[in-house]
Amino acid sequence: MEGEAEPGIGFSDAKSVSRFLVDRGHADRDREAFIVLLLTVKNRLIAEEIASVGILAGSLIHPREVFKAAVAGSAASIVIAHNHPSGDPSPSQSDREVTKRLRDAGTLLGIPVVDHVIIAPEGTFFSFRESTDWR
Repeated sequence: MEGEAEPGIGFSDAKSVSRFLVDRGHADRDREAFIVLLLTVKNRLIAEEIASVGILAGSLIHPREVFKAAVAGSAASIVIAHNHPSGDPSPSQSDREVTKRLRDAGTLLGIPVVDHVIIAPEGTFFSFRESTDWR
């Protein structure tokens, strides 16, 4: 899946991100995968990277894995996403902490995190940006 996405696809909201990721098969993975979408200044796809694949109930992610591809690919911003194999896209406390940590790192690097989208089978999703969790 990684690197096979057609560059230039535009994302206008979390639903379009979710639809893209579901179409790519990420919602049906049996383990959590942490995905980074590298974007241009007009929110068009540069590349799709899988930064981490975790265990059945979680994924470990570090800012260096997330931003390595973003820096190398000259991304203007990124969308981060991961799947919840459980079927419930509701964020955990760990998801909230990771989101804050990655947003802070993005601010420091000048590569903003536009959203963090959690996807689940059957097309359900959660968007941090569209929720009260985006502070």
